[in-house]
Amino acid sequence: MNNRSMAFWLFLTPVILALAIVVVIPFVYGFFYSFTDWNGLSATKFIGFEHYINLFQEKEFMNSIWFTIKFAVASVLLLNFFGLVLALIVTRNIKTNNLLRTVFFMPNLIGGLILGFIWQFIFVSVFGDIGDMLGAEGMQGWLSTTETGFWGLVILTSWQMAGYIMIIYIAYLENIPKELIEAAKIDGASSFQRFKNITFPLVAPAFTISMFLTLSTSFKIYDQNLSLTNGGPYNSTQMVAMEIVRTAFSDNQMSYAQAKAVIFFLIVAVVALTQVYYNKKREVEM
Repeated sequence: MNNRSMAFWLFLTPVILALAIVVVIPFVYGFFYSFTDWNGLSATKFIGFEHYINLFQEKEFMNSIWFTIKFAVASVLLLNFFGLVLALIVTRNIKTNNLLRTVFFMPNLIGGLILGFIWQFIFVSVFGDIGDMLGAEGMQGWLSTTETGFWGLVILTSWQMAGYIMIIYIAYLENIPKELIEAAKIDGASSFQRFKNITFPLVAPAFTISMFLTLSTSFKIYDQNLSLTNGGPYNSTQMVAMEIVRTAFSDNQMSYAQAKAVIFFLIVAVVALTQVYYNKKREVEM
């Protein structure tokens, strides 16, 4: 083994150990405990697939999965749309490019809990006052219904993460050869034709990355859900992460919550890897 290989493993070993200790070993233990009656301290007996059978019959858990899937679909579409639009804006030749990039990215630096409380104030107080002035009843009690609570979460997440997704698209947009754009202009291609036939195909890899990040993040959201709606009304806006936490720490059903977490992990992994496969395949076809 040469010095270069030794240096490689020397720097890589701490990362591998940290990943094993923090992620792999807890996951293996959690998977095992999901087949027991573990209460957080000890497991007294092995109960097989009892938890997995029960959780698919639990209405609240299935509702949270469906709500999370709808939220993920809406968030992924809006985040990638706004991220690409913002990237197109800040890659134009304007003097305020750097300022706009900073402004658009700043919401991503604010913690989810703080953002939730900020938007809760906007949706409840500000929207309520506007509704009073305009006589628009639909602006009042914005977080008091399932539908408006859903869109409140989508708006919050889109506002927070659009700037982050913008950075990914910027990296690919700035690598598009300017000669291609100039040649298309000379040939008389319109702005839409240049975007459709040149820009969009060349930023397809960015879409793959962004979709993976937005999908995984949308499925795992907890703090924004907690601070904005706390799952209300009547747990109708409760996402899977919150439902699992409540099962574990409010209902004190640790092993049952772990079984839900395993199913949740499998859903996120299958969805994320499937979209990566199909997007990569589409990139090759382009």
